[in-house]
Amino acid sequence: MRTTVAIIGAGPAGLLLARLLHGAGIDCVVLESRTRAYVEQRQRAGILEQGTVDALRACGAGARMDAEGLVHHGIELRFDRRRHRIGFPELTGGRSVTVYAQTEVVKDLIALQLAEGPPLLFEARALAVEKPESDHPVVRFTHAGREQTLDCDYVVGCDGFHGIARAAVPDEIRRTYERTYPYSWLGILADVPPSCDELIYARGEDGFALHSMRSPTVSRLYLQVPNGTDPADWSDERIWDELDRRFATDDGDWRLARGPITSKSVTPMRSHVTEPMRYGRVFLAGDAAHIVPPTGAKGLNLAVSDVRVLARAFAHHHRTGSDELLDSYSHLCLRRVWQATRFSYDMTTMLHSQPGENAFDTRVHLARLHRLAASAPAAAELAANYTGLPL
Repeated sequence: MRTTVAIIGAGPAGLLLARLLHGAGIDCVVLESRTRAYVEQRQRAGILEQGTVDALRACGAGARMDAEGLVHHGIELRFDRRRHRIGFPELTGGRSVTVYAQTEVVKDLIALQLAEGPPLLFEARALAVEKPESDHPVVRFTHAGREQTLDCDYVVGCDGFHGIARAAVPDEIRRTYERTYPYSWLGILADVPPSCDELIYARGEDGFALHSMRSPTVSRLYLQVPNGTDPADWSDERIWDELDRRFATDDGDWRLARGPITSKSVTPMRSHVTEPMRYGRVFLAGDAAHIVPPTGAKGLNLAVSDVRVLARAFAHHHRTGSDELLDSYSHLCLRRVWQATRFSYDMTTMLHSQPGENAFDTRVHLARLHRLAASAPAAAELAANYTGLPL
């Protein structure tokens, strides 16, 4: 099999890149190790930056998002048992975010890919990238019960943290920066309409809580818990009681609606960045190159930013023959990656109780929150990062 760009991984990054390349007249093949059903059911992020929304619309994948997505013009911070709203459009020149689950983004992109786009192979497990430094790298993979090869000009690894693409960057060149946080999130999906119109980020005496949503009838909520927590140890009643405590305010006019919990899971928190994001003819995008804690809602959006930059570089090369933008890919993306990593770290440490945290540390974190609530420039900085920095 032969193509120009081999894309490993059919998550949002790989699928959007394939769509953008198709629009630019560049042929590609997408290899996905899992089944279509599995890929379309993976629960992931649900907050889309303005730039992500614009990119999906531009490539023809925005119709259902526009019909079903929930546009949010701000978030609410809760601390010291008080509520403080940060409005986005007035602080960012009109930018906002949209709540639309990653599973739905993937479904939309898969449908387009299968109907109009280049080949998308499910249950095609990439085994290795060979000759990454040459002009014609090769991806070895298994599909339909036999081993095959995909000859190409470029390889893009959108295969996540545990994928094989990152291994194409030699150990002596690859640099890794990471932080593991001393807590996790216990997340639930509940069949109950959201109790809020916008996301609530709460710092309570016993830790962090987040109220989000997946649709007008499904709520998504999170609790800070110790690492190693077993979801089975938390009964439904215990979860709702703890959420009530952490969202509580002194004005007493807000109530958390309860309903049947349909799923529970625990997500560890970590930051991870791999440099460089290119070696030879191999490019890394999304979780293959970086992971951020979900507090800042940056993971999916960073992946989209990566492939938008990369698609632009491929299109430029296709039109002009110049490698200039391909050569600058890693540098340009890492600047944005580190800003998002910094923002996610700030949001996480500010809103979570650290194990062993003393009174001084607590007061410093609360001072940061009070600054956001009282200062328009500080709130504008948060809003600019949350809705997405310019590409």
